[in-house]
Amino acid sequence: MIGLSEGNGHPFSYSAIINGYSDAALAASGWKVIYDYVTLRDASEFGIEGLKVTHAWTQDPELTDKLCKACLIPNSVSRREELIGKVDAVIIARDDYQSHFETAMPFLDAGLNVFVDKPLSLETRELKELKPFLQNGRVMSCSAMRYARELDEPRARLSGYGTVKLIRGTILNSWEKYGVHLLEAILALRNTKPLFVTASDVGHASVSVNMEDGSLVQIDSLGESPKTFRVDIWGTKAISSHEITDNFTMFRRMLWHFAQSLRTGKPSIDPQETIEIMRLLIAGNIARSGKRRVNLDEVLI
Repeated sequence: MIGLSEGNGHPFSYSAIINGYSDAALAASGWKVIYDYVTLRDASEFGIEGLKVTHAWTQDPELTDKLCKACLIPNSVSRREELIGKVDAVIIARDDYQSHFETAMPFLDAGLNVFVDKPLSLETRELKELKPFLQNGRVMSCSAMRYARELDEPRARLSGYGTVKLIRGTILNSWEKYGVHLLEAILALRNTKPLFVTASDVGHASVSVNMEDGSLVQIDSLGESPKTFRVDIWGTKAISSHEITDNFTMFRRMLWHFAQSLRTGKPSIDPQETIEIMRLLIAGNIARSGKRRVNLDEVLI
């Protein structure tokens, strides 16, 4: 387990779900929000078959010690490269995407499988180098929101909505780090491709994606805002609204799928989906800065 990045407690969340946790040490870790939702879960919900977090590294030895104590991780290392030869796979549980490529490549070159927190990268050069590893199942990268429990019904019964005209996602914080959550969640519902992106000239990141079937996906990343992870769906036969709050379940499902990819040697997510979502993030940035329509095929990966 590799972390941390500012404001992101995923190393604690993921490790606790896989290993279980020490009540006292997790309570003292500084991640009250994680402690509060983890302690609501039944003991049967912890543990992922085939996975065990055995080693951890963070940029701060004190944080690494807190992580290991809180999540029952037996070994800490002082340099992340020390993990090579000691583990079978690595989870890069930090969302500062600028560090992802440089962090992942030594492990990929050493033959390890790697899970990379979202977004994988916003640099086309890096994505081109990572693409073969996505295709052969050595890299998995996504937002856990693609597995959100609150979207189970539309995932299973989207045909019941008739012709889907609009799906809108509303989220706090930035387009790059948080818009990706809703792109993952929404595009995982659909069997249609994005064509082009436009951005509204407003005080927050408001990006619209025109889809091949004529529908529209709109993502509003509100910046500073009360917490919201919301998906609204409008079809000709049904509409629905979904506020996504169950972090534990989406994280556990995502980790299960990572374990599945390790067992089978096959990608758990279609690699082209991951690439398309990164292209959308990049296209959204171009549309916002250039105040123009950006065709997805302009972003070559």
